Amino acid sequence: MIARRFLLIVLLCTGLAACNSADDGAVDVALIGEPESVLTTSLRLSSPAQHVRAATQSGLVALNPQGETVPALAERWIVTDDGLSFIFRLREGTWPDGSELTAASARDALVDAIDGLDGTSLGEDLSPVEEVRAMAGRVIELRLSTQEPYLLQLLAQPELALRQPGGETGPMVTVREEDSISLNFKPPLERGLPDDEEWQEDVREIRLHIGTAEEAISLFDAGEAEVVIGGTLGNFPLVETGPLSSGTLRLDTTFGLFGLQVRADEGLLSNTGVREGLAMAIDRPALMSRYNISGWVPTTRPVSPGLPGEPGLVRERWVDEPIEDRRAEAAARITAWRQQFDEGDLSEPSEITIAIGDARGWELLYRDLAEQFSRIGLRLRRTGDARDADLVLVDRVARYPAPRWFLNQFNCGLRRGLCDENVDLLVEQAQAEADPALRARMMAQAEAELTLANVYIPIGAPLRWSLVRGTVDAFLPNPYAFHPLPEMAQIPR
Repeated sequence: MIARRFLLIVLLCTGLAACNSADDGAVDVALIGEPESVLTTSLRLSSPAQHVRAATQSGLVALNPQGETVPALAERWIVTDDGLSFIFRLREGTWPDGSELTAASARDALVDAIDGLDGTSLGEDLSPVEEVRAMAGRVIELRLSTQEPYLLQLLAQPELALRQPGGETGPMVTVREEDSISLNFKPPLERGLPDDEEWQEDVREIRLHIGTAEEAISLFDAGEAEVVIGGTLGNFPLVETGPLSSGTLRLDTTFGLFGLQVRADEGLLSNTGVREGLAMAIDRPALMSRYNISGWVPTTRPVSPGLPGEPGLVRERWVDEPIEDRRAEAAARITAWRQQFDEGDLSEPSEITIAIGDARGWELLYRDLAEQFSRIGLRLRRTGDARDADLVLVDRVARYPAPRWFLNQFNCGLRRGLCDENVDLLVEQAQAEADPALRARMMAQAEAELTLANVYIPIGAPLRWSLVRGTVDAFLPNPYAFHPLPEMAQIPR
């Protein structure tokens, strides 16, 4: 609590020149999250923590405001014709401790980062990386066991930053004082740029304010923050969405997972047909309509529809079936299961638990889900411990727009809930296929198998929002809801 108050001391500074970015040229950015999680040194990063990590620690490549891959510590690269080798040439320079940026040191840092992600979904995504080799001079090679078209996108993730002793490897450094945290640009030579004696005229300081959504919005409304990053559906009801917000509220149209993952492996939800009943009983358009978000499309698929190169082999479920008929079928399945296996009072509804946040948006979603499930004879109850919950809300933005990312989220090795080993095998076989068309068909088969397993109940795509003043350049909505901080602090010439 004390740390948070230090970080949010600017709340007490309303009206003081020292706290007004318009007076001193700094950019005040409010990140929604816990200070300890945002400023962590771990490789398990929240979305706000990813923004800070990417500003202060660099990987071989990075993401620009459009969500495209651009050079970072690597100045250029080539991909061999078979797609199994990525060769990077590092820029000239040194590490923060003054030692030379070499292929060997970069290789060791990258291997450490990849090894540190073992057991995570991002680690699964990186599984095609078979070897990282240091070649002559400043050249490193990544050899793959199978093709991975989105390898550059993966290497641009903040978790793949190449960290070294002695300081931060990114374009900005963290400056911590008693009551504030700032990000300042390094001199051009330390960023791999030509020297420029007047470089400070082209950049601004970033002041970070880390706290709750309520605190971040208050800062923005008071003119003490120019950007708010990290908004989700949970805190979306706090945002003014009327005509006056049209110039400041930015929504990212994302790919990803927004739905319910089944964790219960016994009882009512151990039955595949009953789990399917829950999925068919949800009126997704009704759930999403209360938020009045244009373009937010519901889905019954575990893989976001509309991904690049999608072969169109997997369709939405229950398109022509009225919701009343679907709910009647779901209720009948639950009743049949209880008559056979449930020893409780059949006159009382069955109870299932859900792990979901307590923010206003999550409270509304919980109430709506509870009301809908009540129509098929289920009582939904919240629990604070996801490990003991029957259902867990999943709200996760995709790292890259391919079916493999979605399917990897349910890999049995992650132990996140119910899974299907056959789906994991199909994904592995598809990944090994060199023909892109055949690979797409095999991934579609894996998605179909995952759908039939009903271990995940899709609702739609994740919602991400930000607040941005018109004075801030280089902020662009993108499918990854990732907005690089250094570009916001650069003054266009």
